[in-house]
Amino acid sequence: MPDLLLELFSEEIPARMQAKAADDLRRLVTEKLVAEGLVYEGAKAFATPRRLALTVHGIPARQPDLKTERRGPKVGAPDAAVQGFLKATGLKSLDEAKIQRDPKGDFYIGLIEKPGRDAIDVLAEILPVIIRTFPWPKSMRWGARSAKPGALSWVRPLHAITATFGLETEEPDVVKFSVDDIEAGQTTYGHRFLAPSAISVRRFEDYEAKLLDAKVVLDPDRRKDAILTDAKQLAFAQGFELVEDPNLLDEVSGLVEWPVVLMGSFEQEFLKTPGEVIRATIRNNQKCFVVRDPKTGRLTNKFVLTANIEATDGGKVIVSGNERVIRARLSDAKFFYETDLKTKLEDRLPKFEQIVFHEKLGTQAARIGRIVALAAQIANLVEPQLQVGQKSYGGSAAKYVNDVEQAAKLAKADLLTEVVGEFPEVQGLMGKYYALEQGEDASVAAACEEHYKPQGPADRVPTNPVSVAVALADKIDTLVGFWAIDEKPTGSKDPYALRRAALGVIRLILENNLRIEMVALFDHHSQTVDKTFKQLAHASGQKQGGDHFVAVGYAGFEWNNRRVRKNSVDLLAFFADRLKVQLREQGARHDLVDAVFALGGQDDLLMIVRRVEALGKFLESDDGKNLLAGTKRASNILAIEEKKDKRSFDGAPDAALYSLGEEKALAKAIDEVKAEANAAVAKEDFAAAMSAMAKLRPPVDAFFDKVRVNDDDAKVRENRLKLLNEIRSATRAVADFSKIQD
Repeated sequence: MPDLLLELFSEEIPARMQAKAADDLRRLVTEKLVAEGLVYEGAKAFATPRRLALTVHGIPARQPDLKTERRGPKVGAPDAAVQGFLKATGLKSLDEAKIQRDPKGDFYIGLIEKPGRDAIDVLAEILPVIIRTFPWPKSMRWGARSAKPGALSWVRPLHAITATFGLETEEPDVVKFSVDDIEAGQTTYGHRFLAPSAISVRRFEDYEAKLLDAKVVLDPDRRKDAILTDAKQLAFAQGFELVEDPNLLDEVSGLVEWPVVLMGSFEQEFLKTPGEVIRATIRNNQKCFVVRDPKTGRLTNKFVLTANIEATDGGKVIVSGNERVIRARLSDAKFFYETDLKTKLEDRLPKFEQIVFHEKLGTQAARIGRIVALAAQIANLVEPQLQVGQKSYGGSAAKYVNDVEQAAKLAKADLLTEVVGEFPEVQGLMGKYYALEQGEDASVAAACEEHYKPQGPADRVPTNPVSVAVALADKIDTLVGFWAIDEKPTGSKDPYALRRAALGVIRLILENNLRIEMVALFDHHSQTVDKTFKQLAHASGQKQGGDHFVAVGYAGFEWNNRRVRKNSVDLLAFFADRLKVQLREQGARHDLVDAVFALGGQDDLLMIVRRVEALGKFLESDDGKNLLAGTKRASNILAIEEKKDKRSFDGAPDAALYSLGEEKALAKAIDEVKAEANAAVAKEDFAAAMSAMAKLRPPVDAFFDKVRVNDDDAKVRENRLKLLNEIRSATRAVADFSKIQD
């Protein structure tokens, strides 16, 4: 079957847009082909700085003929309805229609036949529409064409369109169409400088090979492989090691069509600046890679650049130009760093009084104050669990709390430094360097960097006790604050990254095995947030409960304690949703989280996860599966009978009404299991609690096998329904089984 080759040749396409544009081209063309009945075998799209290309293999040469039936009016319908039916179906008269028998009457049925078109004609119709409506993030019109009505809007000036269609063994045909006076043809162009002449191409294999001869590597993955391989070899040849950077590699491969890797250098004195600043400077300004000494792991005064040309001088001028720019930028970075060192971090803090964090949550200074207070509270909670007196920390409990408060106070200070102002991506990291330079404890300095972590699923979780407390405080303050002003995530919108903050809290707690009662912590911190509201009200000359508090959606903790508790409970529910996401990514069942949270009063995330893990293992066993089935059967019967009687069947069953051995055995088992399971849960031995639950399986199975619940005797019936309710109550010692999916 024939193949399609399509190329859209233009001026420079921004590197950040190329991958998505290639995917959009593939998606738009193939979706339209399928919609037209042209089911293809395979498709692949490519992007370079000057072109988007697409090859689609195995397209049928012609659309299939379509035959559809259309139901018309009833036999004997008014003439207007009949004429409309004939016109819609293309029939000349009702003699060409069939009659379909129906209980509601006889109806006319018209058979509509639509012959398929040649695929090349379909392509000539759909391709210009796709080009004109292409979803560029930004586009432009240019030249004399822009003055014409309906002028093409494209990311950069479009110069040529290549579109061929045909069998591999035959000369392909040009798909004839034009866009903005640009006629589709078989002509493309090679490298802008190395081979700028026109090239005539036929099909994809021919096209790709001729571009390669013309110094254009079409496949971006091939360009990336070439850059990475050459860069690593160039560094290795001089005894160095390339610092790999996948994101930079993606960007650089989108800037060149014919990658040529070269190495430059800069003065040794710049290495006195932190390596991350050097790397950010070279990366951001010149899109170059840095190089390190494999023995020490430290950066060297070398860098690797990727040119887009084979220079006659071996690249000397290109390297020299990059060295000149990098030298100037590193000089700036060195100046920024040395200037920053002249001011201590704590001396920068007063400036935060003039910086608003959020209009409803006060200044950055107020936020830092809240974080310090919360971090100290968390430190006192987790200090025994983290065993801070051991060698891993090297300090007493009192020193731990002091270090936490100091780290929380200084953690944001580097936001006001020159280096972070120039390179925001090194915030936190520079705080660590500046803290060490001014003689702060190593744990305090580490927390300045790590309090932002983890920032995503692939980011590491801090284990340093000081970092853990400050990181938790930073994220929990954000969550409690934005919950207080009712700025919660909605749908896909999460402008304050609150979902990420909650996941960060979950990972910090779980991976450090911390026991924290979340609702109590939320409630307590809400009082601190409330002080911010009062200060805002005082600053605006208003009293508590005044217009300002109405504006921020909060009326003060003492006045509106119930609202605080509601926010805390809502926030816990948000954590439950995030916990389900976290566990699902780890292969656990989200319904088990619901089953545990449904018990109420469950806000110790570590214990919830351990309970979920034990419940999951239990439900994988035969005892667990059968007990779940029995419990659900009991719940279903109860639901039906409660609805029928318009009452619940709470309360203890009357043992005197047991007439069958199965009733007595089940009642006895429930009493024993309840006691055993509750004792195990109290000891937080959830595996033992599940083992206790397993003992219910035989008497539950026997009860449903031998006992008729809806006995003719009303009192016996009620008693047996109460016994079923006892089954449900007993299992709630470990989870709400009604929330568990079969």
